Order: sequence, then C-alpha cells, then structure tokens
Amino acid sequence: MTNGQLITGGEGPTGGSGNNKRPEQISPSSSSCIFHPSDNPSLSLTQIKFDGENYELWADAVKNGLDAKNKLAFVEGTIKKPDAVPGEEESLKSVAWRQCNTMVKAWLRNVIEIRLHPSISFTGTVNEIWQELKDRFSSGNAPRVHQLKSELNDCKQGKNQSIVEYFTQLKTIWDELSTYSRVPQCTCGAAAELLKEREEEEKVHQFLMGLDTNLYRNIRSNLIMEDDITSLSHAYALVLREERHRAVTKTKEENHEAAMAAKTAGGIGQGGNGIGSNTGQERREQEPPPPHC
Repeated sequence: MTNGQLITGGEGPTGGSGNNKRPEQISPSSSSCIFHPSDNPSLSLTQIKFDGENYELWADAVKNGLDAKNKLAFVEGTIKKPDAVPGEEESLKSVAWRQCNTMVKAWLRNVIEIRLHPSISFTGTVNEIWQELKDRFSSGNAPRVHQLKSELNDCKQGKNQSIVEYFTQLKTIWDELSTYSRVPQCTCGAAAELLKEREEEEKVHQFLMGLDTNLYRNIRSNLIMEDDITSLSHAYALVLREERHRAVTKTKEENHEAAMAAKTAGGIGQGGNGIGSNTGQERREQEPPPPHC
C-alpha cells in the first residue's frame, strides 16, 4: 500500500506473474482503509482506559482518537465490508477493510482494562463491538451529569494544594461535563457563542469560590468587583502569579528568620562564656587571702 494505493502483481491480492493489470485504486470514499506508516496494533488511542465506570468520558476520547486516524467510520458502521463475489478471490478493497477492522479492534483492546477483556467479545465488526459496549455500560446522561455537578459544587482548594492541582481537578470535571452539553441549533452560530460566554463566566466564579479564603481573599474580591468579568485563563494567571509571589516572600522570611536565629544563638554562646569568666574572676578577688603561719 503506497500513497493511498493498493498494489497488486496482476493476478490477485497475493500477486502473480502477470503485468497487464493496472493497480487497484482505493477511492476517496473508502480512504478510511488506508494505513499510516505509524499505525500498528500496539498503538494507544488515548491515555484514558475504560474501567467499567467511565464509559462516556472514555468513548468520547476514543472517538476523537479514531477520528484523527480517519477510522471513525468503523465505529459508526458507515463503511461496510465490500461484498464478496462467489467464485472470485477476495478483492483488494475487501482485504484492506478486513485489515483495518482488525487493527481498530486491537486499538480498542489497548484502551480497555485487561480485567474486562474476558467479559467483552472482540469478534465481529468494530461497530458491533462498540454497540455492545454502549448497550452494556452507558448509564445515560442525567445521573452522570448530576454526579459531576455535585463533585463540582464540593470542589475546593485543599490545604497545601497548589493552584495547578486545584485547577486541574476542576478542569477534569468541566471537560467531562462538556461532553453532555447540548448546544441549541442555530444557523448563525450565535447560540453557541452565547453559551460559550456564559460557561466561561460560570467557570470563573467556580474557580474563585473554591480558592483558599485565607490566602486569596483579596485577589478574589478584586476580580469579582470588576464589571466585566475576566476570562478564566486571565483569572488563573493572576492567582498563579499571587501564589508564586507568596512562595518567594515566604522563602525570604524563612531565610531571614533562620539567619537571625543563628546570630542570636551565636551571641548567647559568646556572652555566656564571658559572663561565666568574669563571675569566676570576681569571686576569686573577693576571697580573703589565706592566713599566715
């Protein structure tokens, strides 16, 4: 297979001695059957592995990876295996489809936890396997959305938790919630843009409300007081800058305190020796001389 072209020796898919037949071309409509040089059975489509509980998040990540590989049609079932003609050898297009179907099944195995493999049948087409997973593990959107919003409501910056860790925790919930978002149909795109602005403003408030009040009360008040609420990225950058400033200030104070403590300890040690010597000398001077015989 070279440059979107399946090459045959002339007699059939396995080659032969004839040189009169032209190479069979894969039409643009079936380009999903073309492999990239980097494609191999051990490839991982996503870092998210299906554990039996995270189907919606996992399915969205897998479809995104398959779309990037131009293999999403196998999951959706929109590309069918070419019909075999009785009495004729398997066509090159049929071979290509079968190989790609097998490859995508291997990719699915790689992103499903091994303990679940015995309960999942990997026979048949990718579309059949995908539909089985959906029927068994998709629990519907409403319960999961409610669970995620509850987690979002309870998400607060923990003690000794950095801004990066806290924001990552929030963003993980936001990203999964976005997979359930329904954008109103609008030909001009205004609805999608309005929804995006509202979600951005809501995320800013959620991010600020969860911050450690003792550390970020002032900067939170300043951002909330703005008439035009700032973007999430800008709010995150300002809070992160404040965290770094606090870290630098704390380090300087700790170094200063350590230096003062060392200086004080040195002074006390020297003073103690001096006082002890002077006291002994004064005591010897005050003692009466020994009696003469």
